[in-house]
Amino acid sequence: MYHYPLRNHEYDIRKLSIDDLDQYNELLRYAFQVTEKTLLNYGWENDDIRQSKFPVLEHEHVLGCFDGDALVSQFAVYPLDMNIHSRIFPIGFVTSVATYPEYSGLGLMSRLMKESLTEMRAKGQTLAILYPYSIPLYRHRGWEIISDKMTWSISDPHMLVDEDVPGYVRRVPEDSSDLLALHSKFAKKTHGCLFRNDLAWDEYWRWDVYDTTVAIYYAADNTPLGYMVYRIDDDIMYVKELVYLNTEAKKGLLRYIIAHESMIDEVRANNYSGEPIAFALTDSDIKETIRPYIMGRIVDFEEFIKQYRFEADASGVALTLNITDPFLEWNNRTYTVELQDGAGRLITRPSTYKASMSIGTLTTLLLGYKRAPDLVALDRIVASEETIELLDDVLIRKKPYISDYL
Repeated sequence: MYHYPLRNHEYDIRKLSIDDLDQYNELLRYAFQVTEKTLLNYGWENDDIRQSKFPVLEHEHVLGCFDGDALVSQFAVYPLDMNIHSRIFPIGFVTSVATYPEYSGLGLMSRLMKESLTEMRAKGQTLAILYPYSIPLYRHRGWEIISDKMTWSISDPHMLVDEDVPGYVRRVPEDSSDLLALHSKFAKKTHGCLFRNDLAWDEYWRWDVYDTTVAIYYAADNTPLGYMVYRIDDDIMYVKELVYLNTEAKKGLLRYIIAHESMIDEVRANNYSGEPIAFALTDSDIKETIRPYIMGRIVDFEEFIKQYRFEADASGVALTLNITDPFLEWNNRTYTVELQDGAGRLITRPSTYKASMSIGTLTTLLLGYKRAPDLVALDRIVASEETIELLDDVLIRKKPYISDYL
């Protein structure tokens, strides 16, 4: 007989293993409505998607909440490295967050989140990021928006810059070593970019249809300098990702798009740079949309700030930060950070420059998504004008580029 979930019932929390694969997969498919028809449309057999999740359970830290032997809620953290202002941070990418609807409202997800973040702290992962299904839900628990996803579409490819370049473009297999190396180089030079390991690449390709194409731009000396991932369907070119190491590669790839003019009526593309592209086009007939993409939260401020990089000339000054973090009590305190040659260290004496903010606001500020004056205007920071000016001067002004979705 069916029994209704009880708030005071004892639910067991433990790490999932391969033995839990079927229940893990069933919960994912139910929560994200992955039907048999969906699998068929993408060329998957049911057992294919099941087998593909073996590495996830092997390499991720996946916590599950059980009602007896039944998995009813889960929370996964996948370890990755992230470029934050040219420093490589070990982070946790939260994914596969799901709860059966009859078990919602019982606090199970909060318990799983708290235990997972505690485990991340122990592993030295000082930042957590995720793609939110509810911004208010995560914001209430200390998360904040740190990046945008822009999409743009044009009906005339010739609006793109069409200039001669010395190199050439070649289509390559999706497992091309040049593609993998290019993304690694791009990640090393791009703030916010994630370094993709094998599992991240598997997730990148998981739901792509078979006619997805990879094209690489090579310099005249055969050095790979950029790539694009795209498909053409019903006379529309869909550009999933456009990555380039320099302006030459950008021009070369845009020219490659123009070369498809006889095959397409429209180009639709993603842009994760945080900057609109209309200004760079030859005409204004473009549609651009923007929406919040990734949320993040600092897991352990003390360890995060030790590695964080300020502007190189930030020296001889200290900031006192009163941080509120009701979800992770170890962050919920006042810190003073002394700056020297672009590095910060914690000291015990307070500074005359004081600012109060939530851990979420601090995360979006340090990641560069929002500047201090903007956050003051939104009543997210309480500080003097002098302190706000100092924050604006010592923090690097660069928005994160985050394109991955695991």
